[in-house]
Amino acid sequence: MSDWWQWAPKKEVDQRGFAVVGVGRFGSAVCRELIRNRSEVLAVDSSERAIDELRQLEPSIEARVVDSTDEESLREAGVLEMGTVVVGISEPIEASITTTLIAKDSDGSRVRQVIARATSDLHEKMLKRVGADRVVFPSRMQGERLGLELVRPNLIERLELDDQTGIDEIKVPAVFVGRSLRDLNLRKNYLVNVLAAGPTKGLTVNPPASFVLKKSHVLVVMGTIEDLQKLPQN
Repeated sequence: MSDWWQWAPKKEVDQRGFAVVGVGRFGSAVCRELIRNRSEVLAVDSSERAIDELRQLEPSIEARVVDSTDEESLREAGVLEMGTVVVGISEPIEASITTTLIAKDSDGSRVRQVIARATSDLHEKMLKRVGADRVVFPSRMQGERLGLELVRPNLIERLELDDQTGIDEIKVPAVFVGRSLRDLNLRKNYLVNVLAAGPTKGLTVNPPASFVLKKSHVLVVMGTIEDLQKLPQN
């Protein structure tokens, strides 16, 4: 593990990489879920204490103390090299707005999407006006859920049975379309069990091996969290 003070941004953007700006309760939860799914994560915050607390929880994370309202500081930290930036700052509001604007409009920024946290309807409107691709409210979506959605774009819903096992409802991955459950043999190849498959409003419970998956279908599968995360993501 490298010393985080010596961390340097990559020369080429990793479009799968995530930067989380603001690591309070919400931002930290996003970081934890992303790391849990083995994603590349860069965490920044203006508070050294917040960074220290995050590193105590996630010792392997790349984290830096950065003023996110300063364009050059964000650039030097490597934030503008990441494919997705999550702005988890709640207050002051102007800081989250400025950070969002910098990530979206800075010269040479390679950020493809910015997801920003809002604290009010007015805050949401302002974030969208400066370019936020998506605005979330912590009361409506917890950080863990956002982190999971970022790494599992085809996930519709997850039910965790315990710390190790869960049931996922997912959109059928493109590589599964047109293939039967027999051909896919998900139990052998991915160590997950198919509980149901088919159209959202017409699921077939315990479908036969001959069942052919279509693009419009969903799959309901059960397995360990680790194995569920190995399923194709698009």
